Amino acid sequence: MALISNPARERLSRGEVAIGVGLRQARTVDIAPIMRQAGFDWLFVDLEHGSMDLDTATQISVAALGAGISSLVRVPRGRYDLATRVLDGGAWGIVMPHVDIAEEAREIVDRLRYPPAGHRSVYGAMPQLGFGSMPMAEAGAAINANMLIVVMLESPTAIANADAIAAVPGVDALLIGSSDLTMEMGLAGQFYHPDVVKAFETMIAACRKHKKWPGIGGNYTEEGFRKYIGMGVRLVLAGSDLSFMNAAATGASKLIRSIK
Repeated sequence: MALISNPARERLSRGEVAIGVGLRQARTVDIAPIMRQAGFDWLFVDLEHGSMDLDTATQISVAALGAGISSLVRVPRGRYDLATRVLDGGAWGIVMPHVDIAEEAREIVDRLRYPPAGHRSVYGAMPQLGFGSMPMAEAGAAINANMLIVVMLESPTAIANADAIAAVPGVDALLIGSSDLTMEMGLAGQFYHPDVVKAFETMIAACRKHKKWPGIGGNYTEEGFRKYIGMGVRLVLAGSDLSFMNAAATGASKLIRSIK
């Protein structure tokens, strides 16, 4: 049985920008092909904030496999029980928030990757294999090679340890959560403050040194996208289902009310 591709990882491997959309309101599987048609590469399925449950997250993840878009699931910090179950259920990666030190990154890899890279429990008939069979060693190696482990840097401590975190084998990407980072720095919402820009420079340099992909979330402005993609960010969270719906709906209502 052939492995189903991870479009986000493939895009990153070509040196391109992989564009993601946050899911907090969507609860039906058609969101996967809709967002693929809209030009996105990955779904940021959010179990840290909001009320989405595990069953919904796995159903969306399976639908994403068939639609040609990656499902990356953010779980609450340290919730490996959720992380491994959504991976078993079809997700192509995990986004772990609030990673401050290299030891935490090493534990994440240990819990989420199959041996010999980690100690994740083996699960058969994986959705990523089309529910078909594959020799155990071959299946584990294929999943390890194609999944994405993304760690979020959201504090000054995390930025100070960016090089050590990026050096951890098995971590694929470092993603700055801009909202939480600026809050922790006492610079809430000041996305272009020199200290915030310096934090991105530090993270991007660490990623380049250790051949990891740098990412960004929380700053959804054209200025932000142009600045930080220009600096080298490649894993980009572009907004959420709610923000896109609000923007489109508000624009439509204003347009119609402006017509006399």
